[in-house]
Amino acid sequence: MTESISTATYCYVHPGRETSLRCKRCERYICASCAQRTPTGYLCKECVSQHKKIFDTAFWYDYLTGFGVTFILSLIASGILAFVSAFIGFYMIFVSFAIAGGAGVFISNITLRATGKRRSRNLFILCAMGVVLGALPIALFQLYIGDMFSLIMLGIYAAVAAYTVYARISGIQL
Repeated sequence: MTESISTATYCYVHPGRETSLRCKRCERYICASCAQRTPTGYLCKECVSQHKKIFDTAFWYDYLTGFGVTFILSLIASGILAFVSAFIGFYMIFVSFAIAGGAGVFISNITLRATGKRRSRNLFILCAMGVVLGALPIALFQLYIGDMFSLIMLGIYAAVAAYTVYARISGIQL
């Protein structure tokens, strides 16, 4: 009869939980609820947050620049779309999907140049909000005059262009 002596290891966050899982970066023992799965292995929550800070490179003025550029360009694009929709009418709703995608690509390219391709999740969200808020004054004017086709078209534009800007600025490849 052989006895094996095993040393129990415990999670550094939850000392009452036995585990054999380790963080691949700091080598501390972590339980399944503390482990964050990555493509190359498991990390503890502290290492994940330290790793995210590496990719947050935006300066304070990038937030102002990104929002300002997306707001102004979206205001111009939505104004042009509302003007053109008066001549085309109902079919502009279908055309607005394509135009919104193209406008989103154009706005994101200009914004990337203006911000120097610096990154931050809050910057991406703020730029998408800039697109939506840029279309809002034109949408309110269309609501005031009662042009429902243009209002629907501007809603489509705001949704598609904001998604496109967010995806392209954050580096999501579609």
